[in-house]
Amino acid sequence: MPGKIIDATISNFDEVFAELKAESAKYKANLILFLADKDPSTSLSWCPDCVRAEPVIYRKVGASADDVVLLRAYVGDRPTWRNPQHPWRTDQTFQLKGVPTLVRWENESITGRLEDHEAHIEDKIDTLIAGN
Repeated sequence: MPGKIIDATISNFDEVFAELKAESAKYKANLILFLADKDPSTSLSWCPDCVRAEPVIYRKVGASADDVVLLRAYVGDRPTWRNPQHPWRTDQTFQLKGVPTLVRWENESITGRLEDHEAHIEDKIDTLIAGN
């Protein structure tokens, strides 16, 4: 896969996100995928939309001819995510409403966004990666 994948959780997101921002000029596309944690009993995400979108997103990022960095930001287990005070729900930059959410980060802001209901749609992912 061109570029790289880095992982973050709620507890280390600020540090990992700072790394992404510091290296953003190296990549054609800087993407952040907010997604649900894996259920330890099944090794699958507890979020059916994430299960559907993740393989499509990884395939599209991997097929990109450009260098792409993908930060996977895990929102936590279902009870953690359902809390209305979840830090990424209340964050003024991200204002998450659902998972998965795929965003393009450029020039210190979100320049494109695919919400949970569209994060699996291939042509929309292509457009987000291309920055159109």
